[in-house]
Amino acid sequence: MVKFECNGCGKCCVSFGEFIKVERQISAHDYFCRYGITNELFQVHVLPEYADEFADKFEEMEDNGKDASQKGCIFLHRKPDGPGFICVIYPYRPTICKEFLCYRMLIHYHQTGELRGKLIGINELKTHDEILAAIWNEKIAHLPHPFESEHTKVQHSHTPGAEKSHGYESHLLAHINGIQHAEDHEWIKNVITVLAAHGYEGDPVE
Repeated sequence: MVKFECNGCGKCCVSFGEFIKVERQISAHDYFCRYGITNELFQVHVLPEYADEFADKFEEMEDNGKDASQKGCIFLHRKPDGPGFICVIYPYRPTICKEFLCYRMLIHYHQTGELRGKLIGINELKTHDEILAAIWNEKIAHLPHPFESEHTKVQHSHTPGAEKSHGYESHLLAHINGIQHAEDHEWIKNVITVLAAHGYEGDPVE
């Protein structure tokens, strides 16, 4: 098992974030929020270095009305010292954020240990390795997956550009609709076995 490390791309925050609404301010740094899909109510503490900036943002939101449309998470800010984003409530983020992993397996080439691909969502591979991609398409993509029946219930398309039409990438849709990855251990073991037979190592992410 390898430890998941966030690279600050902000994709999950843009998708999940629009369902996070600030209900009210408690103190200069503290707010009550609600996650719209699960109805989870949670308290957050804005990191001190962003407290004033967020207070201004919250005041603007209040002036516009709490029901005003929101794109992305209100707690998502661009990094001041480089590319990417930062969550200003990261230690206090809600359960859905803590449990989300945008990739759940790293795939390395056995002989060199070089990272060759990532498994995201239910069974989607991201790689620039043409050999690995061919192995995946021929040997793994068609393996029965325990969540296929649940995944088909989610309204989406896998055609090119479809994520723009429904607003989310397919692996984010799975999480938004409550499809979990925790019970597909047997499928993961089968994937690791196939990869090993072709000189690759699959490292599940914890």
